[in-house]
Amino acid sequence: MNRTVRIIGIDPGLRRCGWGIIEARDNRLAFVAGGTLTPPVEGPLAGRLAALAEALGEVLDSHRPDEAAVEETFVNAGARSALVLGQARGVALVVPALRGLPVAEYAANLVKKSVVGTGHAEKAQVALMVRTLLPAATIKGADAADALAIAICHAHHRVSAQRMKVFS
Repeated sequence: MNRTVRIIGIDPGLRRCGWGIIEARDNRLAFVAGGTLTPPVEGPLAGRLAALAEALGEVLDSHRPDEAAVEETFVNAGARSALVLGQARGVALVVPALRGLPVAEYAANLVKKSVVGTGHAEKAQVALMVRTLLPAATIKGADAADALAIAICHAHHRVSAQRMKVFS
């Protein structure tokens, strides 16, 4: 019999970092918690990244997930925006890893395809399917909905991801 696995999905961002936690057992999913971290928008970049790391650490310490999943961000904005987003993504990867959690990464198109059925779904479609799959969820904003979608994607793909790790 499979055990229940608690998964945190993280939608990285320095202005708004969405997080969502679910429990998965076999094909059943249950909402645990979700929200959006909003580090200061002013001040030195290092301080803003530290605030994000601290806030994410508090979420992890509070909810104790077993595994983490982070969206691979695709940005076609300016180089500076992409660099800052990449640094926030680094925080989203390293904070759970420092707590000993396995961290998986998923492309945005795979997340959308896993939750909605098409890789080019709109944000509203993703949020609607998250509400459908997790009817007890209290979703606080688009970033939290995206994070829950990432967690759902990981719940669907985690066994394959673990097998790939073993063989690579």
